[in-house]
Amino acid sequence: MYSEKVMEHFSNPRNVGEIEDADGIGKVGSPSCGDTMDIYIKVKNGVLTDVKFRTFGCAAAIASSSMMTEMAKGKTIEEVLKITRDDVADELGGLPEAKMHCSNLASDAIRAAIKDYLGKSSQEEN
Repeated sequence: MYSEKVMEHFSNPRNVGEIEDADGIGKVGSPSCGDTMDIYIKVKNGVLTDVKFRTFGCAAAIASSSMMTEMAKGKTIEEVLKITRDDVADELGGLPEAKMHCSNLASDAIRAAIKDYLGKSSQEEN
């Protein structure tokens, strides 16, 4: 059902944890399946220097979170905002149609973290 890459990221997820002094935090969930995902980001000069996650959910949700952190780390905010759910699924070698919402959560969570960061940084400028 799952690709080898999905199983690898599920069994050995990258970037698990919290960033205590995170610049932005994105929290999302799916009421339909109960998955929840928190993504924490550190930003310096518009680049995501660190990305961590905490996910409660299925193998696809954990693998999608792990992959998203790998895809986002070291990229500019603009580059990260261009990452789609399909990009996440493609990097994982595909996801079953019934699990595509998990890659949605990962892209939604990183966008929410960036929105949180941008909201905080615009308040600091005022």
